[in-house]
Amino acid sequence: MPPSSAASASSSAAAAAAAYPRSLLPLWRRPGLLALLLILLFFISFQVVIHVPSARSSVSRWLFANHQTKHDVSANCPGCGDLQDVSDADKTIAYTDQHGRIKLFKVTAREFASSSIWKKPSLPRDSQQQKAAQELLLGSEATNLSNGNTLVTNSIDPIKLKRQVFRRKRKEQRTQELLQMDKEIELQMRTAATNSSRNFDNKVRDSYNIWRQEFHHINTDSTLRLMIDQIIMAKIYATIALSQKESDLYASLMKCIKESQTAIGDAHMDNELDSSALERAKAMGHVLSSARDVLYNSDEVSRKLRAMLQSTETNIDAVKKQNTFLVQHAAKTVPMPLHCLHMQLTTDYYSRDGLIKEHFHDASLKEEDQQAKLEDRSLYHYAIFSDNVLAASVVVRSTVANANEPEKHVFHIVTDRLNFAAMKMWFISHPPRLATVHVENIENFKWLNSSYCSVCRQLESARLKEYYFKAHDPSSLSDGNENLKYRNPKYLSMLNHLRFYMPEIHPKLDKILFLDDDVVVQKDLTPLWDIDLKGMVNGAVETCKESFHRFDTYLNFSHPKISENFDPRACGWAFGMNMFDLEEWKKQNITGIYHYWQDLNEDRKLWKLGTLPPGLITFYNLTYPLNRTWHVLGLGYDPAVDLTEIENAAVVHYNGNYKPWLDLAISKYKPYWSKYVDLDNSHVQHCYTSKQ
Repeated sequence: MPPSSAASASSSAAAAAAAYPRSLLPLWRRPGLLALLLILLFFISFQVVIHVPSARSSVSRWLFANHQTKHDVSANCPGCGDLQDVSDADKTIAYTDQHGRIKLFKVTAREFASSSIWKKPSLPRDSQQQKAAQELLLGSEATNLSNGNTLVTNSIDPIKLKRQVFRRKRKEQRTQELLQMDKEIELQMRTAATNSSRNFDNKVRDSYNIWRQEFHHINTDSTLRLMIDQIIMAKIYATIALSQKESDLYASLMKCIKESQTAIGDAHMDNELDSSALERAKAMGHVLSSARDVLYNSDEVSRKLRAMLQSTETNIDAVKKQNTFLVQHAAKTVPMPLHCLHMQLTTDYYSRDGLIKEHFHDASLKEEDQQAKLEDRSLYHYAIFSDNVLAASVVVRSTVANANEPEKHVFHIVTDRLNFAAMKMWFISHPPRLATVHVENIENFKWLNSSYCSVCRQLESARLKEYYFKAHDPSSLSDGNENLKYRNPKYLSMLNHLRFYMPEIHPKLDKILFLDDDVVVQKDLTPLWDIDLKGMVNGAVETCKESFHRFDTYLNFSHPKISENFDPRACGWAFGMNMFDLEEWKKQNITGIYHYWQDLNEDRKLWKLGTLPPGLITFYNLTYPLNRTWHVLGLGYDPAVDLTEIENAAVVHYNGNYKPWLDLAISKYKPYWSKYVDLDNSHVQHCYTSKQ
């Protein structure tokens, strides 16, 4: 090898050895150099962390530069630029994963069609409608999102979105309705309260004060009952003292009795007692205590108490009988004003002078025109049997006043010979508005005689007359148990039995409504003619309640004829307002059935007197029950009839002894009747003013 080559090789090896040391051990032996390298490495890492997000944003802006440019052009100039269909647009999506690496992928707008909303004017119409619906549903949030320049993804289906919009509108509408309803109810309550306060009338407003001493415990009667008990015991001890000749004690007891009776007077409550009542009670207590110490004997005291009880019961029975007799006497007596009215009308009927003559002339002309109406089946016909002019006038006037078509109403009134002139005169001088009234005399019914009518034959019998006019007739039921109400002479009147001869009186009619003369009509009755009676003859309101007013109340079920043919628990019904189907009446031979049972009851063993018992028998299983609101009864005997039922009733009935034209009438029921009395009539004014 030449010397020059060897020299060059050695120099190369030395340079290589200097560039690549065989060991790093010398670096560890240089700590300063190592620290410098660590600081440099930390600085480089910090710079990378700072600048990577900026680099990422730059890359994203570069990727979306083309799309952003197109969008800006569309935003600045709607309808200009590239109007490429949305369905052909390709979108590049950039995002970073959990490790910070940037990911890219492309999608088409078709893939967003079912779940994306485009916030651009160039979008299809369906997308714009979806946007409007979402803004309506989401409110301000949807509006804020619409200001952006990007797509807003929405997971709500368009159909579901429309449903939500519809539900929201319906909820708002219902809320408004409820608010409006609340306002109306509040207004009604306020109006009702105002009217109630205006109508309030406290008649004792000035005299009553809850803080006044006399109104404390106003309804108590404990002191009064104590004093009455003391008087009873004092009378017992006085009797015993007199029998044992304890004159001083007897005198003291009688003195206390007299003073206590004076202090009680007519009081019914403690506040009505005399101011000295408490002192009298204390004094009586001391005397009774002394008498008990001297005279008390249990056997004798109980014997005296028993005797007093029997005597009191006897007195009560006597008073009850006397009261019943007086009530019956008052009920069957014609009041003086009513008798006066009948006499005045009868005088006018037979005098026929002046104005009365003109009334008769007008009535005769009307009667010729109205004759055809009496048999017209298309009209509404009423049957009234009465000898009371004032009562019959109230029935007719109240019916016409409440009728919707008064010109279609025809009233057939039958009265007796004694009252025919007065009844005829009243309706000649006071014809009802547009309605027709025909008055007949029962004497004109020549077929009504004893050979045909069982009741006529019975009413003419001497035995029945003896029953009415001889109180101690041994053949009657007057010995103790007979109810005096059956001695009312109205049962002797054939007018009371004419209801069983409807087809004979009105042979050409098919339906007729029977009304008693003690009723008042408060509503239009024409709907009764439209009721289907289901083949029954009689339409009536039932009166049975639990055990009251059933067949065993009126009929003698100890008689085999009654027990074999009728059910004692069958429900009773009322006469007074009855719709009769006269065609069915003739088919069923109702009058013949009535005659059969009347003949069997000639000795009054099946029932007593009256028309309801034979009516129950005659129309047994032939009565159609009407609604109770058509006919409310009891105003002539029951002071506890519900006023609401009276107000809602079509017909109210004063059945009983307390008739509204009598002084016996129950005062709270009388206005329902008296408001239909013609107080402008000169005869009514004269007769009732002269009474006062």
